[in-house]
Amino acid sequence: MTYTYEYPHPAVTTDIVIFTVRDAKLHVLLIKRGMDPFKGSWALPGGFVRMEESLEDCAKRELEEEAGLKDVYLEQLYTFGTPNRDPRERVISVSYYTLTPSENLELKAGTDASEAQWFAIDELPALAFDHSSIVETARARLSAKMEYSTIGLQFMPEEFTLSQLQTVYEQAIGKELDKRNFRKWILSLNLIEETGKKFSRGAHRPAMLFRIIDPSSVKIIR
Repeated sequence: MTYTYEYPHPAVTTDIVIFTVRDAKLHVLLIKRGMDPFKGSWALPGGFVRMEESLEDCAKRELEEEAGLKDVYLEQLYTFGTPNRDPRERVISVSYYTLTPSENLELKAGTDASEAQWFAIDELPALAFDHSSIVETARARLSAKMEYSTIGLQFMPEEFTLSQLQTVYEQAIGKELDKRNFRKWILSLNLIEETGKKFSRGAHRPAMLFRIIDPSSVKIIR
């Protein structure tokens, strides 16, 4: 049976915010658009949902096509639907976000992206469409969750110091944390353990290296 509808249908896209911490600063992954509209401008990875795929499948496909990333866990963030957000047509975007150690990712631009690059959250260039609003929404969500959850562990490499972990939380939340209280809290969760090795940099006292006891327990954003 063929159906017809009185009202026009908007297009649907997905846009993805990927956070990481590099050089003790929170960063966001951006791609440089290789086609109009906004050709040459920086934007979030994303694109139009195909008829045969789910929203999440679309987001994962776009990440692979535009930034060369695979097997990235995504959590749905928010739906953006301002009528004039895309000059091509009426487009509704379902956004996703995730956080990951940058050491795990090898960026490689492709298809309609001419370049993929990390940018510090406080040093972002002008973004295409309404992607600045999407990044702001994702950062607010991340900051709120970091206040009460263990998702900061998702940023960490296999081995890390407690100071490095605290820096991640401070960058995401946007404020300094009391060193003693933070360490007491994170150790009380019994999610990390000492490796028996130490990390030394310059003239500073060597710091104990830790690892996550069960990595699978922190792969999902909570």
